[in-house]
Amino acid sequence: MSKLADLQTGESLQEVLSPVTRIDLIKYAGASGDYNPIHTIDEEAEKAGLPGIIAHGMWTMGNLAKLFTPYYGEGFIQDYAIRFKGMVFLNDVITLNATLEASDEKKMDFRVDASNQDGKEVIKGNVVFSKV
Repeated sequence: MSKLADLQTGESLQEVLSPVTRIDLIKYAGASGDYNPIHTIDEEAEKAGLPGIIAHGMWTMGNLAKLFTPYYGEGFIQDYAIRFKGMVFLNDVITLNATLEASDEKKMDFRVDASNQDGKEVIKGNVVFSKV
C-alpha cells in the first residue's frame, strides 16, 4: 500500500519484529535515559522477582508507533493511548498491528496491539491519525 488513505475499514498495518535482544534494550536505555537495571541486568531483574530482564514498556510502544512512520507525509499521530498488558522478555518475537476502525476526511481511528510469539497481548490501545 502506498498511501495510508487507501486503507479500508477492517484492514491492518502489521510488522513482525526481530527477536528482542539485550543490545536492543541497552540502546533504548541510553536513548531514553531509563537505566532501571531490570531492563539490562539479569541479577537485578531476578532480585525484583522477574524471571529475567524485561523490555521497557515504552520500547514496545515506540516500536508500535513506527507502523505509521512511512505515512507522516500524509498526516501525523494526533492521539496515542495504550495499556500495558504483559511483559516482553529477551528473545520474544513481537507482532505489531494497527487495524483501521473508522475513517473520515480529517482522521483515521486505529485499534493497535502488540503480541508475543505465543499470541499473548503485551499492549493494546488506540491511535488517531490526523490527515493533512
